Amino acid sequence: MKIYAVGGAIRDTLMGLPVHDIDYVVVGSSVEEMIAQGYRPVGKDFPVFLHPDTQAEYALARTERKTGRGYKGFMFYADPTVTLEQDLERRDLTINAMAQEVGTDGKWVGPILDPYNGQQDLATRIFRHVSDAFAEDPLRLLRIARFAARFPEFTVAPETMNALQAIVQSNELSALSAERIWQELARGFTASKPMRMFQVLLDADAARVLLPSTLTSKLTQEAFREQLITHFHAADNRLEDRCAVSLMNLPASEIRSWAECVKMPNDVRDFSEIFSELNALVEKSVTKYQPEDILAWFNRADVWRKPKRGHAVLDLAKRIGLDVSVLTLAMQNTQSLNTTEIIEGVPSQERSNGESIRSAVDAARLSAITAALSIKVT
Repeated sequence: MKIYAVGGAIRDTLMGLPVHDIDYVVVGSSVEEMIAQGYRPVGKDFPVFLHPDTQAEYALARTERKTGRGYKGFMFYADPTVTLEQDLERRDLTINAMAQEVGTDGKWVGPILDPYNGQQDLATRIFRHVSDAFAEDPLRLLRIARFAARFPEFTVAPETMNALQAIVQSNELSALSAERIWQELARGFTASKPMRMFQVLLDADAARVLLPSTLTSKLTQEAFREQLITHFHAADNRLEDRCAVSLMNLPASEIRSWAECVKMPNDVRDFSEIFSELNALVEKSVTKYQPEDILAWFNRADVWRKPKRGHAVLDLAKRIGLDVSVLTLAMQNTQSLNTTEIIEGVPSQERSNGESIRSAVDAARLSAITAALSIKVT
């Protein structure tokens, strides 16, 4: 039997990038032989084993045949007769279909095995699919979009774009789980150029299926795309920030609806909703803020119990060019209020009345906000 390092580890090594995970493929072996050598089987759908010492994953070389819908609708065949070339042929892109033999000491030895010209496509910065089987797996559309965000200097080969469009037309995307969709989108959001992910989704006609309708519509506008690129740069690569600036022109209700569809984590969803409502507040108050509107947003953002999130939202707004200085001052003023003293100022006979206490606290906060607004004006 022979062991090979395959896929992204070879690609990243050739690109001079750090290698974090290595996929290993074993050719010429069987389940029985792997177990006899101390490898522990862990794969459910196809034979994958953990190395007895390093606990790294080793998979038997395999072929696959589509038997159903979605990325799970495949039957795998692993046998000692399956060749390395056959195993590599089932992979998505030529740049991910390269391998190098692993010696007995664990070091990579010999030439890079590249039966599908991945090195050439790597040199010319092209995403090209390996075989016609590419279009059978809908998850690959999201992977290509995410790769485009990570490697923005690459372009999608015309025949590969045709394959992506075929995936959309086949309605196979509907077979993807919400969790897998979000996992790929989240990785694209935090990559170096998220707009490239959006562009691939638009070009493949997948944006209308995978993204909120309002965002998809806006992404077709060049001015919006250019502004969003600027916002992405200002937002660093924090997932909450990247999502928030992407969705900031959507109503909170649409954000919530989409978040439920893709199983977006609640903290990311809440941050995006609060940021979109802040953006709406800023747009509404171009000429003059109303204290009641500011207090309503503070309450919505729950800056009393989650002050760090409130500051993070305002900081993001400032970084992308929204003038929120008065809101920052108002939040500082309200958060510095002593609620114990405010409650003590309520007549003793009314302190058991929650509404009386709430009214007194709101009045104090409105006064603090008004003071901040007057400082802004002068």
